[in-house]
Amino acid sequence: MDLAMEKLKKIWKNEYFQTVLMVALIIIIVFGFWNGMAYALGTPYPMVAVEGASMCTLPGSYCDGWTHPFERTLHDGDLVILQGVNPKNISIGDIIVYRDGSDRFVIHRVINIKIGVDGKLYFTTKGDGNPGPDSGDVSQDNVIGRVVCRIPWLGHIALFMRSSFFAFIIIAIIILLIFEIVLPILIGEGEEKEKEAEKPQEKSSEHASET
Repeated sequence: MDLAMEKLKKIWKNEYFQTVLMVALIIIIVFGFWNGMAYALGTPYPMVAVEGASMCTLPGSYCDGWTHPFERTLHDGDLVILQGVNPKNISIGDIIVYRDGSDRFVIHRVINIKIGVDGKLYFTTKGDGNPGPDSGDVSQDNVIGRVVCRIPWLGHIALFMRSSFFAFIIIAIIILLIFEIVLPILIGEGEEKEKEAEKPQEKSSEHASET
């Protein structure tokens, strides 16, 4: 038993094992958080970044998401939280996210609802900042979810990560910092506690040998 514990301690203190363990923990946390939100909100895409200013009703550069982030409109770079919804429960005035003909996500407001010859619902949508409705109605099959919340600024991070090669470099640097700074501190604290726990045992054994 003692031999097995010693082997486990050696494995735990191995730098390669610690690196693999930390990467695995980061992946589990990220995927666990995403899948947990997807399950709770009933959509495979619980969060979407707003790209573009078609939903912004502010003039000019105020739609950049930085200057007036808390105005009651959707800015470029906002992060929106989506909820899966039965198409029958979508109402005129709701903001939905749907896939367009190019398989891109579009965030626009429903301005009309029709029933097609196939019995499915079709939604006429429009960007709040656009002069007219979108060309072509949106089938209920292409609806991803309904917007229930917006978070300013955070969408810029998602857009940067998606479009920039340097995002991978930044992620790699953050992971390296975790390995080089945070992990050694945590391991050092654990080793100090083990040494402190061993000291009373050493003293008691010394007293026993004297008697």
